[in-house]
Amino acid sequence: MKLHHVQVSCPVGGEDAARRFYGEALGLPEVEKPPVLAARGGCWFRGPDLEVHVGVEQRFTPAAKAHPGLLVDDVEALQALATRVAAAGFPVTWDDDFPGYRRFYTADGNGNRVEVLAPA
Repeated sequence: MKLHHVQVSCPVGGEDAARRFYGEALGLPEVEKPPVLAARGGCWFRGPDLEVHVGVEQRFTPAAKAHPGLLVDDVEALQALATRVAAAGFPVTWDDDFPGYRRFYTADGNGNRVEVLAPA
């Protein structure tokens, strides 16, 4: 079994904030949602080994603890991505508490926690 996608939420109208984070800051291409699902709002992003679905919630509260953990190939790629995320205006908080990995936490455009890590 493998993970097909992770879904995070956004408030009504939060798609553009999600696009700024997942599309522009992380560099994940947006993909078209199937028409029946597109009517619900939200947006989807897909990389070679990763798919993120952003769904609209009427009573949205950002996820402060639950989060996707996005794995990059190495520490150099992690540092480059952290620089890109910070330059786009998103927070970057480094954490050394996971043995064998270097990681940082950030928040997507709607305030959801996101972890990005690489093997140390």
